[in-house]
Amino acid sequence: MVIKPLEDRIVVKPIENESKTAAGIYLPESAKEKPVRGKVLAVGPGKRLENGKRAEMSVKVGATVVYGKYAGSEVEVKGEKHLIIKESELLGVLEA
Repeated sequence: MVIKPLEDRIVVKPIENESKTAAGIYLPESAKEKPVRGKVLAVGPGKRLENGKRAEMSVKVGATVVYGKYAGSEVEVKGEKHLIIKESELLGVLEA
């Protein structure tokens, strides 16, 4: 099963935070923060404008993005959690 996002939506695979601190202390699940960055797996065609054309998406597949802690809708595909996020909910793109 593959998710194909519609309009200006993006499918993101969250990147989990480290479970160990820099000092080597392991954190329990309850102390971990919700991920706020992820890798873009799929991008929709873009929002349809009033003139009938589509707006170009500013994010490409493979990009690492930052989003709000409670952004998007969580879906599970083949046992893995993914987020479907609107492009406007993204906070930024991480560049190497």
